[in-house]
Amino acid sequence: MQRLADLGFPVSDLLMRVGTLDAALAHYAAIERARADLPFDIDGVVYKVDRLDWQERLGQVARAPRWGLAHKFPAEQAETMIEAIDIQVGRTGKLTPVGRLRPVGVGGVIVANVTLHNRDEIARLGLRVGDRVRIQRAGDVIPQVVENLSRDEARAPYVFPDHCPQCGSEAVAAEGEVDVRCTGGLICPAQRLERLKHFVSRGAMDIDGLGEKSLVEFVELGWLDSPADIFRLKQHRDQLVGREGWKDVSVDKLLAAIEGRKGFDPARLLFGLGIRHVGAVTAKDLMKAFGTIEALQAAATGEGAEAELSVVEGVGPVVAEALADFFHEPHNREALADLLDVARPAAFVSTARATEWTGKTIVFTGSLETMSRDEAKAQAERLGARAAGSVSAKTDLVVAGPGAGSKLAKAEQLGVRVVTEAEWAAIVARA
Repeated sequence: MQRLADLGFPVSDLLMRVGTLDAALAHYAAIERARADLPFDIDGVVYKVDRLDWQERLGQVARAPRWGLAHKFPAEQAETMIEAIDIQVGRTGKLTPVGRLRPVGVGGVIVANVTLHNRDEIARLGLRVGDRVRIQRAGDVIPQVVENLSRDEARAPYVFPDHCPQCGSEAVAAEGEVDVRCTGGLICPAQRLERLKHFVSRGAMDIDGLGEKSLVEFVELGWLDSPADIFRLKQHRDQLVGREGWKDVSVDKLLAAIEGRKGFDPARLLFGLGIRHVGAVTAKDLMKAFGTIEALQAAATGEGAEAELSVVEGVGPVVAEALADFFHEPHNREALADLLDVARPAAFVSTARATEWTGKTIVFTGSLETMSRDEAKAQAERLGARAAGSVSAKTDLVVAGPGAGSKLAKAEQLGVRVVTEAEWAAIVARA
């Protein structure tokens, strides 16, 4: 440090060499008292062993030296008032309450907003508009409410909204969850981009050439509001040609890719809707049971919907509730009807055939060298088997490639049959 000072670098005059723990703590307390008047921000002090040979001897663990220790200051606090509570809707539909504060200085920063996390946190603190609160910057970064100083005052309680402020759809919390989420997935502007990205992704509609950059461009141009609008992009062909990055060939290639997804697999379209808890496998199970999305919708909106849906393999109460919530929302039904009208998905046709593997459970692990994981799972499904992601006592076969780790070990422990990728290929060929 002295050498740095000799070279002209600014070195704090608070730097001190101490010989005892009490002296170190006393210097810490002195710096804490002077903190507000320092010409720079500081969140604590660092103690270091002042001998390089001892530092070398003590060494370090990963990036943490054993010869140094940070001693943080307690978070600075301040008192202010909650002037409003606003609701922000995230890209997944989560409703997050944000407290708008009377601006106050905390740790050298003016704080005007504070996240209130969720409705349970508001209830825990008893927060209402007009309350006086004590706040701090957690880790000297994120503002948080520490205490409600006026919770005993008579004032109307805050009522958490049951409808999305962005699109007006119902907002609900799934059983066992604290987060409230908007159910208007297909039409909610706050969720639009993420929903569209998921809809065109490889596991869903797999529309080649329609990546995030293009989606953002089309949304900003006002061409895309819902998945159905993707199939109307051909109306904007002349406007698109000549825009930066777009030529006749690239535009026609994109429009051909979109056109090729008309009459597509309804299971992949269902997965592309982004209904919570409905993954690719569950979507396929639902289509095997109902055949069309219209039939699924009828089941999900009829009497005893959850009971009817729960009889489908892989669909439990949580998935059934998510489906019922989605189809219950009128906005979603309207947007879905529009999508089905332009996309015209075919009725689901299972490619599975009756084999010795029908009804069996197969797990793929390790690196597959002759096919992708999706191809391997598709092969299993064509044999009537179910491709699972984890090994259990109910697993019938594990296909292990190079680098197989814990799943292979568990299979061997449970006595589950294990085969190589080549042996799996032979099984598929025989079947």
